[in-house]
Amino acid sequence: MTLGHFPTRWKTASVVPILKPGEDPTDTTSYRPISILPSLSKISEHLILKRLNNYLKENNVLCPERFGIREKLSTSQQLIRAVEYVTVGFANKQKTGAVFLDIQKAFDRVWQDELIHKLIHYKIPSYLIKLKALPLLPY
Repeated sequence: MTLGHFPTRWKTASVVPILKPGEDPTDTTSYRPISILPSLSKISEHLILKRLNNYLKENNVLCPERFGIREKLSTSQQLIRAVEYVTVGFANKQKTGAVFLDIQKAFDRVWQDELIHKLIHYKIPSYLIKLKALPLLPY
């Protein structure tokens, strides 16, 4: 991993169609594709994420309000935090509002070049950048 190499065969998934509950099995739109990656790919991905999370935590890269990809933090905790914020605002008779976004296919819409630029900007170790960038590249 420290060489920044992620074997091509680890990036090749088998796609299996799974029937959506209660849908017509004769209709092709009733299926959702599930990608199955090799076990070594999944293990490597877990190790990469663990190292990246350790780096981000040790170097205080993420703001405290960021809950995604962080260990021991969940969307439930973020929801509790938001409810508490609104409750305190109402109790203090302050104008309180919230905006929630749900971006369809968010991962597919990531600006890959900017993501790599941000990783470099935050001085993420180069071997981690290479490992994270390689699965994004279309080859």
